[in-house]
Amino acid sequence: MTKVAILVGSLRKESFSKKIAVNVAGMFPEGYETEFVDIGDLPLYNQDYDDEGNVPEAYTTFRNTMKEMDAVLFVTPEYNRTIPATIKNALDVGSRPYGASVWDGKPAAIISQSPGNIGGFGANHHLRQPLVFLNMPILQQPEAYISNSAELLDENGKINNEGTVQFLQSFVNAFVDLIKKVKA
Repeated sequence: MTKVAILVGSLRKESFSKKIAVNVAGMFPEGYETEFVDIGDLPLYNQDYDDEGNVPEAYTTFRNTMKEMDAVLFVTPEYNRTIPATIKNALDVGSRPYGASVWDGKPAAIISQSPGNIGGFGANHHLRQPLVFLNMPILQQPEAYISNSAELLDENGKINNEGTVQFLQSFVNAFVDLIKKVKA
């Protein structure tokens, strides 16, 4: 069984990112298990915690969970033309202490979304920068920028546009291919 962590950048109860992630989680084939990993309760990263042996339990739980994952799907909104602080903090927590990164070598994919027309382009590309540094092979194509996300979701949170569903399925298929290549 291949385990895929899903990290959602929005903490909002009715988050468009979370709704899109739920739709996408069901698109993975047999043999793939998706797990939503909560990043909203991680204290802001402070190296003193690691240096002084006073690591918050939330860090330890998160790091241990991520060590068990084979790949990571990030689904994020764009805040002020970049990634939300929750994602950056999760990356920092998982990359420390130095030399013990939980991210190293894990394939990653990014879906960015926005209720506007740009589809989270800035967030998508800003997230790629730390993922490259963290040695995470990133799905290059297709790129997933979901525009007008509020209009794509029905009252039950399901994607109501068949073209978007087909696109996201092709995205998941390409991500699965990347995961297989990295695992081989």
